[in-house]
Amino acid sequence: MYKLSDHQSNAAEESRLGALGYRQELSRVLSKFDSFSVAFTYLSPMVGIYSLFVLGAGSGGPRYIWLMLVPVVGMYFVAMVFAELGSHYPISGALYQYAKNSVGPKYGWWVGWFYSVALLVTVAAVDTGVVPYLAGILNDWFKMNLDPSKHSTILLLTLILLAVQTFLNVTGAKMMGRVASIGSYVEIFGTIGIALILAAAGFHHGFGFLFTTQGAENAATNSLGVGFGGHWWLGAALIAVMAPAFIFYGFESAGDVAEETVDASRQVPRAMRQALVAGAVTSFVLVAALLLAIPNDPKSYKLATSFDGGIPFILQSAIHSKALKDILLLAVIFAFFSCGSSILGASSRMLYSYARDGATPASHVLSKVSKRFHTPVNALLIGALVPLIFTLLVNVTPSKDIKILFMTYPAHVSALTSLVSFGVSGIYLAFLLTVLGALIARRRGWSGTGHYTLGKKGMMINVIALGYLVIMFINLVIPTGLSSPRGALFNLDWVTLMVIAVLAIVGMVVYAIAPGNKKKTA
Repeated sequence: MYKLSDHQSNAAEESRLGALGYRQELSRVLSKFDSFSVAFTYLSPMVGIYSLFVLGAGSGGPRYIWLMLVPVVGMYFVAMVFAELGSHYPISGALYQYAKNSVGPKYGWWVGWFYSVALLVTVAAVDTGVVPYLAGILNDWFKMNLDPSKHSTILLLTLILLAVQTFLNVTGAKMMGRVASIGSYVEIFGTIGIALILAAAGFHHGFGFLFTTQGAENAATNSLGVGFGGHWWLGAALIAVMAPAFIFYGFESAGDVAEETVDASRQVPRAMRQALVAGAVTSFVLVAALLLAIPNDPKSYKLATSFDGGIPFILQSAIHSKALKDILLLAVIFAFFSCGSSILGASSRMLYSYARDGATPASHVLSKVSKRFHTPVNALLIGALVPLIFTLLVNVTPSKDIKILFMTYPAHVSALTSLVSFGVSGIYLAFLLTVLGALIARRRGWSGTGHYTLGKKGMMINVIALGYLVIMFINLVIPTGLSSPRGALFNLDWVTLMVIAVLAIVGMVVYAIAPGNKKKTA
């Protein structure tokens, strides 16, 4: 079978890009594995599980592992829709471009706005999230005295991380791909490798343990102290499913770097689907191993599935070699680093794609591409500056509840935490609007003509993907009171919806002053 060379593939992709109204400015140097790695490290099973294991296991018990099937299957339908769009529109700024071409420029702008802000929030969340691990190893190795809870420590380490990530991204797409590729191998070690180490150390439970709830449905026996009135499926499961739902996205970032990917219209769809499947398999293996490795006594179980212990307690109980613990800690740190690097790269391509259309203020500056590195340098700098500004919000933490109209902003919750609560909901909102846009286009007669198409099943797949996103978005943002498990653990009652409303108002201002938007019609 005849196979196109990279040169021929690049020429074909550049011709396709020209037909869509753009010229090739970025370097098309990312291989199939690079494209997969960018998507896989953004999805990052390690970052997701190390951050969210307690939310899932604490609120739902060991049985929560099976809830992974819900977002994995739901998101696979979404990935198929995105794959078809990515093959038809292999352009940087994936979701923005998909929605713009499906419905219209104004619609696409709003999809891109919510998605861009969510990406930048996620960079801040990931880089601040690694601070405890990074401070711990610096304190241990260099006898430093860094307090990861201090605002100054959080800001300093986040600044250093952003500086390094930005520098590596600026030096070229190939460097971004290398960091992501190394990150993929680290993810495999940190999931499959750790699972094998825990298995070798000896599990404390049989496989049947994974089907138990350990009393998670009742407040008296729930590790996090939240109650569901004895209801698991219609109570605990609705909260516990959020833990995997927060993990299984990021695969779409393969589309954000499409203009730098060799044979993009063929490779981007593969990278999206493969990253999701790989993330699902590695996540299941690691979560299963962690649950089975929990020491077999009630006190240890409660500690392992609460914020006081969590994964660090499980690993310390099973792994006694300091060298191995240090290697694991380094793997966790690099996983966070590569995840943040990939998201920064994706967000800068989104900003570049916006600016190239004149859809942002100072578009001529943000759309500039370095002649030396062929990267959107100014977009990368803004992509690093905004998360750093977001990080400053950790200093805004009220000491008492604040009443705002009909809602209450809870005490001791920083503004950064509130913004991070928007991170996932913003992603789901952007996904929902993009899939809705694809459905609208399909009903108008659109069909994909790229290498990957859904054919006659496209409408059905589109409807299922939209249904999943609508249900999960409602479950994510619906206000149920600060004392409810949902309000206490992740959406802070009305706060997440309030953040969405505030960002929508800010978006109106940005849209109004962007020069290119004045010419757009829906």
